[in-house]
Amino acid sequence: MTNLSVNLNKIALLRNSRHLNLPSVTQAAKTCIQAGAHGITVHPRPDQRHIRFTDVDELAAMMTVEFNIEGNPLHPPFMDIVRRVKPTQCTLVPDEPNTFTSNRGWNITADQEKLVPIIQELQDLGSRVSLFMEPDLEQIQMVPEVGANRIELYTEPYAAAFQAGEVESIFQTYYDAAILAQSLGLGVNAGHDLNLDNLPKFCSIPHILEVSIGHALIADALDMGLFQAVKEYLHVLEDI
Repeated sequence: MTNLSVNLNKIALLRNSRHLNLPSVTQAAKTCIQAGAHGITVHPRPDQRHIRFTDVDELAAMMTVEFNIEGNPLHPPFMDIVRRVKPTQCTLVPDEPNTFTSNRGWNITADQEKLVPIIQELQDLGSRVSLFMEPDLEQIQMVPEVGANRIELYTEPYAAAFQAGEVESIFQTYYDAAILAQSLGLGVNAGHDLNLDNLPKFCSIPHILEVSIGHALIADALDMGLFQAVKEYLHVLEDI
């Protein structure tokens, strides 16, 4: 079964619109864990527009499942945070501080020299390292050269094609990318705009280890409650 890691950024975004600590990010994490989520994901950005640095510490203190911290290690204070927290997994994402949301994968050709020492340090801290990647076979072929353990396939183009009813050709692209990564000894995660409708097809790709889902799951939680929303995503993954 593919593991589900729930991204709590949107809980924090709503919380930040007031000064009441409502909704509580840590309580949301507890609810997700009680519902059966295999992990919790946060993406602390330098401007703290959703997850705050203090949230990361508070979550780390109560975590009983995998803790996945996403972010760009080339921009402070990401490395300071992960050095302190030592999460189960670090998903490295090449987003700029002013980026609206993550919108591209790593270019290993350009970033190899920067990534190698960062990945080694994170692994020395005990964290598994996953690189946010587009389904570019040439770039994926180079991932073992920087030493990462996994890739996370950036799935927004897949989700857009699924919504438009034009998914088959791009699905094959993702399928080929996942199979190549696995043949290189890499684990394969996925995330970005996955939802209850498009998740079953994507996870028909063999051996997707983990999906990180936030926006759609939190939107579904507005209708069905957070506990039940997590359960619905788990049911989908169990049925694949």
